[in-house]
Amino acid sequence: MTVPRVLWEPSEQAVADTRLGEFLTFCSQRTSRRFHDYDELWEWSIGDGLEECWAAIWEFFDVRSSTPYRQVLNDRVMPGARWFEGARLNYAEHILRSADGRLGDPAIVGVSQSRQRVELSWWELTQEVGRARAGLQRLGVGHGDTVAAYLPNIPETIVAFLAACSLGATWTSCAPEFGVRAVLDRFSQVEPVVLLAVDGYRYGRHHVDRSGELEAIRAGLPSLRATVLVPYVDPEAPLPEDAMSWSGLLAERGPLEFAQVTPDHPLYVLYSSGTTGLPKPIVHGHGGVLVEHLKVIGLHGDMRADDRFFWFTTTGWMMWNFVVSGLLVGARLVLFDGDPNHDGPDTLWQLAADEGITWFGGGAPYFTACRRAGLMPGERHDLSRLRVIGSTGAPLPADAFRWVYEHVSPDVMLSPISGGTDVCSAFVGGSPLTPVWEGEIPCSYLGAAVRAFDESGDPVVGRQGELVLTQPMPSMPVGFWGDADGSRYRAAYFEHYPGVWRHGDWITVTDRGSCLITGRSDATLNRGGVRVGTAEIYRVAEAIDGVVDSLVVHLEAPDADDPGDLVLFVTLADGVTLDDDVSGRIRSGLRSGLSPRHVPDELHQVASIPTTLSGKKLELPVKRILLGEAAEHVASRGSLKDPTALDAVVEIAATR
Repeated sequence: MTVPRVLWEPSEQAVADTRLGEFLTFCSQRTSRRFHDYDELWEWSIGDGLEECWAAIWEFFDVRSSTPYRQVLNDRVMPGARWFEGARLNYAEHILRSADGRLGDPAIVGVSQSRQRVELSWWELTQEVGRARAGLQRLGVGHGDTVAAYLPNIPETIVAFLAACSLGATWTSCAPEFGVRAVLDRFSQVEPVVLLAVDGYRYGRHHVDRSGELEAIRAGLPSLRATVLVPYVDPEAPLPEDAMSWSGLLAERGPLEFAQVTPDHPLYVLYSSGTTGLPKPIVHGHGGVLVEHLKVIGLHGDMRADDRFFWFTTTGWMMWNFVVSGLLVGARLVLFDGDPNHDGPDTLWQLAADEGITWFGGGAPYFTACRRAGLMPGERHDLSRLRVIGSTGAPLPADAFRWVYEHVSPDVMLSPISGGTDVCSAFVGGSPLTPVWEGEIPCSYLGAAVRAFDESGDPVVGRQGELVLTQPMPSMPVGFWGDADGSRYRAAYFEHYPGVWRHGDWITVTDRGSCLITGRSDATLNRGGVRVGTAEIYRVAEAIDGVVDSLVVHLEAPDADDPGDLVLFVTLADGVTLDDDVSGRIRSGLRSGLSPRHVPDELHQVASIPTTLSGKKLELPVKRILLGEAAEHVASRGSLKDPTALDAVVEIAATR
């Protein structure tokens, strides 16, 4: 493979000046072996040193447990690996211990288009969690109960989550832009006893009333014993019948104590995208999330107590859970709720300047949109404190890498991460000890035994293969809710390669240890033996002038000699239509950029590409609709960014 340009390199003092460098030295001293660079440390962490690496992470971050663990790992067999058995701990306790000695410092800043800026100090956060905990106890919440939230990305949501966590209750959340069916498809599976909600919010200049949706959700959850309404748009709004106010929940003081639970005790339930059937309820445990997030955020993210951490997310995406863990290292969280284009396309960059953000994260489509809009935030705003940029949700194109270094800052560490809701973390991403190569994810993370497997299950380097993990990780799911015999869990990850986690992405690992993610392996295009990931199609198509977004599916034919139909949907810039000129440029670009086999047989202009609320394109549901299935059977419209986006696909399917 051609070695791409290096856009950023660690400083000569990186080993001494970064947390990952400190950890490398810590492991060298602990093991009496010398690690010369990150690659050597990673190889040790997934090989003979797997258990010792995780024990070192536990010790390095001073993980506290009321009883010690008996062993780091019971067995490397997957599924079935159990981590830190014997330990008793609590995730929320580790969050709030960051308040020690810093009670007056800001812990959370909430910026919203629904109300004025809110700031909570560490002392205020601790007090509110204690009061919310007491309020939940008065409502009968205890160990093993489920607390659900229909709340936006605001400080109250974090307070309620930590309060539930401190009791040993299980947390789950949906963003208030989710529709009723999408919420019930998720919450009804886990039977919450308390629901916290808002009845509306502002998105830009628009007031969005959710009071009707809230009532329908309450009616659809017979397990509910109480509802708590958080005032948001209108603090004077009347309470729904039989509901408690947020101030009522926090009305009484109570001791801030932390239930000591096993590492695999359910911390929260996250959900698969819900594009096909009921979303899978993925259970994550206290211990696995704790040590995994300390590793990724504290070591690979090099985040510390003086950082100000922002990631544009909603509470319906795992990145919200990831952001909360910034509090584990004492960082100040900057939350944003609203339209990221409300004050123009550089709204979030203005936020970064106003709040002095040092660690800025967003979805890959956001950075691509910034580049297309011609933004130059480094010139327009004071981003002098910014030192790390994170990207996820989709592969980040090479031109977006260049845009970051040319128009945001030449000095930031760019960390394009890839992992998923399945582990509430990333397998691969950036590292303060590893260069950033244009268009590539710099490295695999410590303890993540990432490989590319070919069709025979053999590891390959330098060519595309299935992304697999050959060793267990602590944040692999405890299981799926209600999956008593584990059959759904095994089917999801371990049936293709027995004993090996198959993630469902195409990955190419280079001989330098960097990698490229090229889309979902179950949405791969294979025409005439030429296989490309859908992300490769998008990279070429969306670089064509006038193309804003795209989605491609391959409709295979039963006859092996028939390549089937390749169908490409595009959204175009304002005033641009899919005439012969635009169509010709798209086809020509794909022919020269990929291969003649990947020129679409059908090309359709649509107003909106169907995506989930977190920005993932609905390739498989669109394919199933084109093959004749009903839209309501393959996708929950309430989980879509634009619930009407499938309408055009349905119309096209009817004419085929």
